[in-house]
Amino acid sequence: MKLSCAPSLDKREPADLIVLPFWQDASEGTHFKKIVGSAISSGDFKGKLGEGALFYLEKEKEPRLLLLGLGEKEKSMPESLRRAFSNAVKTAQGKKAKSVNIILPELKTLSKPELAQAVFEGILLTNYAFISLKGDSLKENPVVLLEKISFIGLDKKDLASLDEVETIARGVYLVRELVNGNADDVTPKMLADTAKSFEKTSPKIKTTIFDKKKLEQEGFGLILAVSRASSADPYLIQVSYKGAHRSKEHIVLVGKGVTYDTGGLSLKPTDNMLTMKCDMSGAATVLGAVQTAAALGLKVNVTALVPTVENAIGSRSYKLGDVYKSYSGKTVEINNTDAEGRLILADALSFAAKNLKPTCMIDIASLTGAAVVALGEELSALFANDESLSKDLLAASEKTGELIWRLPLHPGYKESLKSEIGDLINTSGRDAGSMKAALFLQEFTANVPWAHIDFAGPCYLTKPKYYNPVKGTGYGLRLFIDFLKKRSV
Repeated sequence: MKLSCAPSLDKREPADLIVLPFWQDASEGTHFKKIVGSAISSGDFKGKLGEGALFYLEKEKEPRLLLLGLGEKEKSMPESLRRAFSNAVKTAQGKKAKSVNIILPELKTLSKPELAQAVFEGILLTNYAFISLKGDSLKENPVVLLEKISFIGLDKKDLASLDEVETIARGVYLVRELVNGNADDVTPKMLADTAKSFEKTSPKIKTTIFDKKKLEQEGFGLILAVSRASSADPYLIQVSYKGAHRSKEHIVLVGKGVTYDTGGLSLKPTDNMLTMKCDMSGAATVLGAVQTAAALGLKVNVTALVPTVENAIGSRSYKLGDVYKSYSGKTVEINNTDAEGRLILADALSFAAKNLKPTCMIDIASLTGAAVVALGEELSALFANDESLSKDLLAASEKTGELIWRLPLHPGYKESLKSEIGDLINTSGRDAGSMKAALFLQEFTANVPWAHIDFAGPCYLTKPKYYNPVKGTGYGLRLFIDFLKKRSV
């Protein structure tokens, strides 16, 4: 994206479209008052959040003007600005516009750079299209993305503040590309190779790959069990970024990496299997977060840990009723092979707690349908055994608009996870499904400060929402980056 700015309207460069933001029920004057005044005075345009009205101009530097509603000024927040300007991008894309001039609104609660950052973030998150799998349809209907943005009213010295926004957006794009790719292409081996390539981007990144032989030697029994029926070998991927050599804090992000989930012998119905290439969204998120942290040069020590498998079905499938030994030594009776995510996460969490000296661990996974039933597609479920960690994650959620809602770890449900022939069972009825999954994971955290984010709803959408596209959203990366920034020394 090419960025520029102009101190005033009369000094702007020509563009395909100009965006005039307008607060709800505002009456301030504007350079374009003669053009848009009737729409406002008639009540046809009220300035509601995301509302838009398109006008065609003559003798101006742009052939089109978009009057964009920002909602009520006193209630405006960075997230509402992101959502409003996502609509501006969609309008521009619909008109095949490649260059846009944006008049920055005034808001007392945000500085001009902060305001520009929120606007630019909404633009970049919307200005994305997954096109690598398209064929002839792309020739017939080419995708046009914005290539040039100019902010009117922003000082040139403040443009540099937008570099960070663009770096984070590139991280989101990486996550989306990984999640949207064919499961035949985005395999456990491909994720391992992607992680290894990160070493070329920063001397502070080190990647360690545990292949199947190493997993067998070290006793990762649950990861190995889940992967048994697949022709794709399992891996445990460790990507460490050391940005704060003198700090003892070490944050470990664990991401579920099931590259395709048939459900195993507990086979999913067709409709439920259609989206299961997204079951590695957690893996993509933590890998993207560490690479982005390195690109930003954050002064923090963080490791992405990814157990990655394919949960296939075949003669070697791990079996219901059998008991498998985990890396921690605890044994798990299997009563549902479609509850595989918690199994591979359990081995990864145990490994991290024992070997990586974490000051805190956060796992993120598309883990349960129960989380979607409870919170829908806009919120993730948060479980935590540490108040400070929970507080920091909730603060990052509020700032980024990547919403999480804390649910309890009710100890009364632990009894239901006990097995009569092993130590634990991997599922326990339909009630409190997301909570019981979290309680299962807690058994493998060795009392390290830990949080679990179940983002089965927001990670992959059935229809676009605000600045999030259909399918892979990249949700969670901005949340983690804000969290890591707060934890930087």
